[in-house]
Amino acid sequence: MSENLVKYKLDASESTFKVQAFASGLLKGLGHNPTVGIKDFTGEAKFDSETIDNAELRIKVNAKSLKVIGDVKEKDIAEVERTMHEDVLETSRFSEIVFQSTSITTTRIIPGRYKAKIIGDLTLHGETQKGIWIMGQLFLEDNDKIRAKGDFRIKQTNYGIKLVSVAAGALKL
Repeated sequence: MSENLVKYKLDASESTFKVQAFASGLLKGLGHNPTVGIKDFTGEAKFDSETIDNAELRIKVNAKSLKVIGDVKEKDIAEVERTMHEDVLETSRFSEIVFQSTSITTTRIIPGRYKAKIIGDLTLHGETQKGIWIMGQLFLEDNDKIRAKGDFRIKQTNYGIKLVSVAAGALKL
């Protein structure tokens, strides 16, 4: 391992981590695609500070911390959250969601800014899917902080999660 290896702890209090669900059925026509905020997570990023080589990323999410933060009527939030925790994620049985990188490649865009392709294993609802791709960007800041953003798609059914109906429509991740 390189002598220039640096470790960064993810700070949930300074981070935004969201899941976008997409509606089908009657909800699709109404444009209800709930955004779910992830409030309780930990993680660590490691890489060579000079080359961005030997990079690793691990994120662990407390599944019970997921809360609806957008695109659902106030009166429906409690029902959507109950359904998400009890029927969809079954957070009493599967309380943790974990992502572990297996490969990270970066391309420098400009000094301090990189495109990143992160491949890894995602464990959700007790099932692990290998080879999940996250495409993102990494920003190295002068104050020894990094910022990152990225996105990826998953199919609920790949994790043994049944599609459920809320307010006459199905929600998909």
